Parts: sequence; C-alpha cells; structure tokens
Amino acid sequence: MAKVEIYTKAFCPYCTRAKQLLESKGAAFEEYDITMGGPKRAEMLERAPGRTTVPQIFIDGRHIGGSDDLAALDRKGGLDPLLGA
Repeated sequence: MAKVEIYTKAFCPYCTRAKQLLESKGAAFEEYDITMGGPKRAEMLERAPGRTTVPQIFIDGRHIGGSDDLAALDRKGGLDPLLGA
C-alpha cells in the first residue's frame, strides 16, 4: 500500500471530505494537523510551494494537491493505481 500523507486543520470540511474518500478506498494515511501552525505547516509550505490551503495530500511523496484535486484524480481513475488498490 502507498504511503499517504495529508496536512489538515480542525473543522475543515475539505479535509474531512478528502479523508473520507481515502478511507473509502481502504487507504491508511498519516495526518498532520497544522491548525496551530508550527514546523509541520512550514514543512507543508516547503513541499507544496504556493499552496497555503488545506488539505494538501501526498502519495508516495508525490504532491496530489487538495481535496478537489484528489476527487478529480479519482474520477479519472488515477487514484486507485497510486494507492496500489
């Protein structure tokens, strides 16, 4: 199974939607809560230049983007192969 990382904030509906899609695929993911900023927020900004919103999703180190990007990838049939499903 692929390594999935997701940067989130509390009470973020887009984060919830992205996590629900990943869970529906049976994908385990590591969640980094950046609600209060800190080093993980700085890490996200470095890994996803120009992207300041959450969620930011990475699969095997590849930047996928946000919730809408993840959903679009799934609609095109590209998510399952990345997840190894």
